[in-house]
Amino acid sequence: MKPLLTPAHWTGTDLSSGEEVAIKLSFVRDNADALRDEKDIYEELAGGVGNPRLRWFGKECDFYILVMDALGPSLEDLLNYCGRKFSLKTILLIADQAIARIEYIHSKGFLHRDIKPDNFLMGIGRQGNILYTIDFGLAREFEYTEHTKQFEGLALGGTRRYASINNHNGRKKDNQ
Repeated sequence: MKPLLTPAHWTGTDLSSGEEVAIKLSFVRDNADALRDEKDIYEELAGGVGNPRLRWFGKECDFYILVMDALGPSLEDLLNYCGRKFSLKTILLIADQAIARIEYIHSKGFLHRDIKPDNFLMGIGRQGNILYTIDFGLAREFEYTEHTKQFEGLALGGTRRYASINNHNGRKKDNQ
């Protein structure tokens, strides 16, 4: 295993296929349900375009371990590589896929709650032009009412830099 971004994120090799995989670790004693909940969300989203395949989840020693397909660079990485500027065409192609991913997540009854360039990754190989959504550690279920969406009990989560101004001001919904 090789460290990826943080002590909790690693890359490794699937011994049966030889393919590179992404590995996320969580100490059992540190919020034991969080990684299990994230695994459950990946399972609910399985089959949708732009959702990485969950390969394995389990407990080894003092860790919960989530293994999924390895992916390419994040939008943040690509922004930095391109001097913090994308062409209009690139922006439109990314926006089209990002909106489709978020709509799919919502259609399955979840709010991601940490939408940011670091959590959108490009695929690799034949899937290199597909945008993937990752990191559902802060995601929550929500329910639709007949005329409005209710997001009860959801305080500001995720990365403050990407939260709406109303969210910063303590409003749970942007139309309050």
